[in-house]
Amino acid sequence: MYPHQADRLTTALQAAEAEALVAATPANVRYITGFSSPREAVLHARRFAVFSPRGAVLVVEAADVPSIVSDALPVDHVVCFGSLASAPIDRPTPRHENLQSILDARAEDPAAALVRALDTVEVGRGRVGVDEAGLPSPRWTMLVNRLAPRAVVPASEPLLDARRVKSPYELECLEHALRIAEEALNQVVQVIEPGRTEREIVGIYETEVLKRGAEIYPSIVAFGERSAIPAPWPTDRALRDGELARFDVGCVFKGYYASVARTAITGAPDERQERVAEAIEAGVEAALEAIRPGVPAARVQQAALEAARKRRPDFHGDQIGQGIGLELHEPPKLAHGSLSPLEAGEVLCLDLPYRALGWGAGHLRETVLVTTRGCHVLNRSARGLIVLD
Repeated sequence: MYPHQADRLTTALQAAEAEALVAATPANVRYITGFSSPREAVLHARRFAVFSPRGAVLVVEAADVPSIVSDALPVDHVVCFGSLASAPIDRPTPRHENLQSILDARAEDPAAALVRALDTVEVGRGRVGVDEAGLPSPRWTMLVNRLAPRAVVPASEPLLDARRVKSPYELECLEHALRIAEEALNQVVQVIEPGRTEREIVGIYETEVLKRGAEIYPSIVAFGERSAIPAPWPTDRALRDGELARFDVGCVFKGYYASVARTAITGAPDERQERVAEAIEAGVEAALEAIRPGVPAARVQQAALEAARKRRPDFHGDQIGQGIGLELHEPPKLAHGSLSPLEAGEVLCLDLPYRALGWGAGHLRETVLVTTRGCHVLNRSARGLIVLD
C-alpha cells in the first residue's frame, strides 16, 4: 500500500469513527490490498479487505491463495476460507510452505475468516466500518450478527471518499489507460469507411486495446439513427455515406478505467450535425473553465448546459460526468443539485452526449485532472467532429 492510500484510508477510518474498515466490493478490496482476480467477474467470488492502523488483511477463498503467494502480493496478512483440491507437493519450497500454512489455517466460511482477520489486527470489541455496498441485505444482517460484540456501521461512503483523490501511481495508470484507448480509437478512425459494420469496428478497436496490454469492457459503436440509443450492442448494421458514427469506448489498465467518446461523420456534415458538434464542444469548454477546487459539482454541470443550450436549446444534461478510477463511475457526480465540492487530485470524466431518437447523436467525453488552480485535460486526441475521408 502506498503512503497516499494509507493516509486517505486513515482519514476514512476517522470519518467512520471505527477501529477498522472492511471493504467488500472488488474496487475497495483492490484499493486496500492491490488484489484482484478474474474469478470475481466469472464466479462472483467473495472476499474482504481489512484496513486498520495495525495492518491490512486480505480475506479470500482458498482457491485465490496460490495466485496471491505466486505473485508475492504485498499485503500484511492473508486469511482464507473454503477448500482447495490439490495433490501434495513432493519437494516444497519456502513459497509452497507459506502457501500451505495459509491453507492449513483456513476458516469454515467468509464470516469466520473475517472474524479471524479482525483478531489478527487486534480489533476486539471496537467499532468496525463495513462496506455495505458489497453486501446484500441478508448477508449484511448475518455479518453484523457474526461480528458481535463488535459494533458494525456502514462505511461505503468513507471508502469512496478515500478513493476520490488519486495518488501519483493511480494517475500514471489512468493516463496510460487513456493513452491506450485513444491510440486504439485512432486505429479505428484510420480504417473505418462506409460498408463497415458496427460489429467489425468493435472487433478492430478491442483487438488494438488487447495488443497494447489493457483489458476491455463492452464497447459501443453505433451508426446513423442507432447512435441515439444510449447503450446498444453492436450489430451488422453498416455505415452509410453522410451518417454520424458514435464511439463510446474505453479499457482497463492495472484495474484503472479509461473512457472516451467521439463522433465521426462520413462526408461533409450538414447544418444540424455541425451545430450539435459545436454545442457539445462549447459545453465541454465551459465545464473546463468552471472546474477548480472548492467549486460545487453542480456548478460544472450548470456551466456546461448553459453553454450548450446557446447553440442547441434542446440540449439535455442533468448529469454531465463523474469521477473515474478503479470504477467507471465514481464520486463526485457532476449533476444538478450536487453540492459536493471538487478536490485537487480528483480525476473527472466530462460526458456530453446529444441524442435525438430517429436522427442520431453526437458525443464527447474528456478526462480531466483537478489541479490546485483549475484543471488539466488528460486526453491527447482532438475534440471536434471527425470527418472521415
